[in-house]
Amino acid sequence: MGVGCWRNLLVLLVALVLAAKLGHFQRWEGFREMPMSKKNMDPTLDFFIQSYNNASNDTYLFRVQKLLRSQIQLTTGVEYMVTVRIARTTCKKNDTKDPSCPLQSEKLKKSLICESLIYTVPWINYYRLWNNSCQEAEGSCKDLRQ
Repeated sequence: MGVGCWRNLLVLLVALVLAAKLGHFQRWEGFREMPMSKKNMDPTLDFFIQSYNNASNDTYLFRVQKLLRSQIQLTTGVEYMVTVRIARTTCKKNDTKDPSCPLQSEKLKKSLICESLIYTVPWINYYRLWNNSCQEAEGSCKDLRQ
């Protein structure tokens, strides 16, 4: 390697060190507590509940009742760690895909608290459920892993 190549390499190394020192590289240190933007919340939670309903053996569809917590981490896309309360509706899986079905009452009433890790690249409409764990809100455990 000639002297010119070494000099170019040294200049590049110095530039990288200076850029890092001056804070030009943003570092995220894991998930941060942050509310999900309204623009991203609806499609992300719609994707989550569709994934849950497709994987569930329940006869009835569930729907999201409430977003309890959201955390965010930027990677090659956006990772959301969300905690939601979902509830069983009166609509059967094979009959409809209506997201506004009324919730079950009395005997068939069931609600779950789910913690999920959802990876999304929202600008290309890509979603992936990496992990999902749900427990009955009343205390009984039920676990769904994907």
